[in-house]
Parts: sequence; C-alpha cells; structure tokens
Amino acid sequence: MLGPLVNPALPLRQLTGVFNLELSRMYGYLSQKTGRQLTIVHDLNGYDEVSLTGPVKIISPQKDVLIHPEVLGFAIIDPEQIASGKTVEESAEILKKVLQNKGTEAQKNVVIANAGLALALSAEEEQWKKGIKLAKESIESGAAWESLTQFLKHQPNS
Repeated sequence: MLGPLVNPALPLRQLTGVFNLELSRMYGYLSQKTGRQLTIVHDLNGYDEVSLTGPVKIISPQKDVLIHPEVLGFAIIDPEQIASGKTVEESAEILKKVLQNKGTEAQKNVVIANAGLALALSAEEEQWKKGIKLAKESIESGAAWESLTQFLKHQPNS
C-alpha cells in the first residue's frame, strides 16, 4: 500500500488505484504534502481502478469528484463481465486480447476508461473524454498492442 507514496522515481504526476475509500482519502491527504500531482482512483464497488460497474471516486489536488460511467461515455457493466483469469497466464491472455482489440466490449471499455484517465492526467488536462478517445484509438489501431510487443522484446526472459 505504500508503494505509490515511496516510489523512488518521484514522478511529478501519478495515477494510483486504491481498493479502500478510507485509504484513498489518506493517500489524498498525504499527497498534498509531497508537492506531486498524485491522483487517486477508488471504485466504490471496491476496485482499485475504474471498473465501470458503478461510480468511481477521483481525488486529486484540484478536486474530489464522484464520476459515473455514463459521464465517461460508458454503460454500467456487471462485475462478471470483467472477471480476471484464474491464473497469471490466463489474466495475461485477457490483456493481450484486449490490446489486440479482440477482448470483450466490457474488458476493452474498462481498459480504455483507465488508460484514458491516465492519458488525460499525464497531459495536464482534466479532459477525461479526450483521454478516453485517445486510448480507444490506440487499442483499435493496434498501437497499444505494438507498444506492448516492442516493450517485451527488450525485456529479459520475455
């Protein structure tokens, strides 16, 4: 739980998912003391990311908001639609399919929502819809998959 707060890289901007609302508030308070732009995401259904199963709390130095999937342009989905694999390998396969634009619509939308939020924040914008559009284009064009394969080519034991 301390990892994002003690990251030795000290990124000036960081998006961090937290599984617990009380912990997300604590992260928000502590990040105010760092001078860094730490944005905390807590899905009210207990996820540490935007799950699109319901509202998500976003805490940043500028604001504390509750966002519903519809505001981001998505329908609410059932948790079963985004269940992870039973093993690390199965979960990796799901991710590969999503990045190849071959995952389910629900899986793809959750990845797009999270990536879009990260893109909007890294561009110093609070324009979530713009970030979501960029994330969707990246998956649908194959750029996301190409980025992952290039990254893996340069990793030991990949």
